[in-house]
Amino acid sequence: MGTSIIRHLAATAFAAVLTLCAAGVASAQTVSTSTDPTAVFDDRLTNLLSHDHKGLRSVSSNRMRKLAGLEQEEDSNAPSEIEYTRAWLDAQPVAKGGNEWRCLAEALYFEARGESVKGQFAVAEVILNRVDSSLYPGTVCTVINQGTGKRYQCQFTYTCDGHAETIGEQRAFERVGKVARAMLDGASRDLTSGATHYHTTAVSPAWAKRFPRTARIGVHYFYRHPRS
Repeated sequence: MGTSIIRHLAATAFAAVLTLCAAGVASAQTVSTSTDPTAVFDDRLTNLLSHDHKGLRSVSSNRMRKLAGLEQEEDSNAPSEIEYTRAWLDAQPVAKGGNEWRCLAEALYFEARGESVKGQFAVAEVILNRVDSSLYPGTVCTVINQGTGKRYQCQFTYTCDGHAETIGEQRAFERVGKVARAMLDGASRDLTSGATHYHTTAVSPAWAKRFPRTARIGVHYFYRHPRS
């Protein structure tokens, strides 16, 4: 869906809420005591938004808030050009951030710290592609922890493999933290062609037969969900 169309839908939805809030107040002043103005408001809002419902559902909650102006886009600090080399990564400033950055950095540490720089960026792409897909939760942390605590149902193995999540290689964590920072700041996602899944070359999960394979980077195969 084009950005301009998404912005239009987001603006329409929020304008509708504001308009109907005002209408609801007016209704509350004129309706009889036997009529519930909240019900009237709910019906009118549902009818008004039904036309744009399908398009709005395809946009993640994070993306919707940004398009509506409730959050500032995080691409102002996006690297102008990325070189997938250790030298380039080491030259970047020490990274830091909030919960989303921490969740992404930890996922890269436990899932891909032994991979090449390109492989680490590719895994980050998968996570952020899921965030932007309506098929998955709408934040980095909820995507990573989806299914955590349920045996064999977690999406990222390190969250349910029974091992303590201890960061013992600080230098490696600093490097993947830079990858996480670059991706959250809006670095392009050109490595995996929209992949939402990956697995190592040592295994062959059943779902891999149904999903289009988009790339092989290092010891990982990448796939895109057919409905994403």
